Amino acid sequence: MARWEPGARERLVLAAVDLFTEQGYDATTVAQIAERAGVTKSTFFRHFPDKRELLVAGQETLSGLLAEGIAEAPADAGPLEAVAAGLERASSAFGPMNRDLGPRLKAAVATSTELQERDALKSVSLAAAMTAALTARGVADSVAALAGELGVLAFKRGYAAWSESDRDEFAPFALAALAELRAASASLG
Repeated sequence: MARWEPGARERLVLAAVDLFTEQGYDATTVAQIAERAGVTKSTFFRHFPDKRELLVAGQETLSGLLAEGIAEAPADAGPLEAVAAGLERASSAFGPMNRDLGPRLKAAVATSTELQERDALKSVSLAAAMTAALTARGVADSVAALAGELGVLAFKRGYAAWSESDRDEFAPFALAALAELRAASASLG
């Protein structure tokens, strides 16, 4: 096993998702994940505190990018326009590996209640980041909370559509999902 190779974090995530799908979350050990990724257990623990955290790798970065995009939206942008700016900013962190990981990650999460709970907490965290960024722009709390939740829903729907496509750019999928949700919410009356 090589002492150091680039991309260990990404290899660990891919190995974990594959193993969770193949044999289930509970049956997968950190040692198996490290072995499949071609790293040592100590390398695993340098990147992640436990195997559960593999599924939220990059969550802090994603929350930060969403918040930055919202904060930097034009001053006259409405809440959903600011959310769109956040989704566009966040899309800069997504590449082909993220797209290819989507269906595998969905399958892995479906195998475990614990992973489903962790995935739900990730959604709450992303919504909170967007809500806080909107509130900092002066958006009323209830409007900011609703826009943040719509942003998460647009992100999830856009990600699902993008992961089934062969296109490299994520932003158009997230923005299309946000536009669809905006239209749907207008029809609520």
